[in-house]
Amino acid sequence: QEQLPAASDAELRGLDGEIAALSAKLQALAPLTRGTGSPLGPPGMGCAPPAGLSTLLVIGASLPELKDLNSSMTTAEMGREITELRKDCASYTEKLERIKSATNHVTPEEKEKVCGEQKLYCREWRRRKRMATELLDAILEGYPKSKKQFFEEVGIETDEDHQVTLPMAV
Repeated sequence: QEQLPAASDAELRGLDGEIAALSAKLQALAPLTRGTGSPLGPPGMGCAPPAGLSTLLVIGASLPELKDLNSSMTTAEMGREITELRKDCASYTEKLERIKSATNHVTPEEKEKVCGEQKLYCREWRRRKRMATELLDAILEGYPKSKKQFFEEVGIETDEDHQVTLPMAV
């Protein structure tokens, strides 16, 4: 700034006044240019803004558009995205067709047989657990230590130690 000549107060006031006048014109012309897509005014109007104001109009009108363009995907990115989505769609379609055409579906008879076996095994599990609990409770009646200490000494592991729960009765 040392290389530039110093401006007088009168010049500064004159420039401030010019800036204020151009800003007022910009405010007055801004509603006319919204929605037209043109920074110079409505189409067919044939008027050009004063020098300096056109630059402000172009910058003011293009900022939202620039933000939109910067946040959107490029054509190459969109092409890659579309290709990737088509591959996903094709793989899902193929998977669906494989599932629909599968011949190894479970028949109702097989399903009933498996459910019956599960009920039988769960019933047997409960019965054995109840018998073991009754037996251990009988032993613990005359045992001086706690149930937990007895299980540790004998080496008994319970379902609860391993967070195993019996399936609900179906």
